[in-house]
Amino acid sequence: MPDPERPQTMGIVMPTGTDPLSIRQRVEAMEMLLERSFRIPGVNLPIGLDSIIGLIPVLGDIVTAAMGAYIVWEGRNLGMPKWKLWHMSGNILFDTALGAVPLVGDAADLLFRSNTRNLKIIKKHLDKHHPETRVIER
Repeated sequence: MPDPERPQTMGIVMPTGTDPLSIRQRVEAMEMLLERSFRIPGVNLPIGLDSIIGLIPVLGDIVTAAMGAYIVWEGRNLGMPKWKLWHMSGNILFDTALGAVPLVGDAADLLFRSNTRNLKIIKKHLDKHHPETRVIER
């Protein structure tokens, strides 16, 4: 049974610690929520809140950019180098600028997944500097 005092996102219990493993789990959960939380029936294409909320003009792009910035903030908490943080911020800015274009930007959200790219950058950093957080994936 989930602990009512621990934060949850879509039924996923969010770790609250500042250790690298907790940060990794929070970033993975946020990326899942933003990029792969639902599947389009028939084509089995994963989509997330980034694509869905992005359909709302202007406000949707601002909200999803702020949610993506959370991943960069967690990277900062890990002590990642500034150039990696700038690279991650650039991914979000590019995704936001692309998403601002009506219709084309909504389709591009399915192809350019800035949060997935940023998760890969964080995982690579964690695997190198905090190997104890490494998780063997299926």
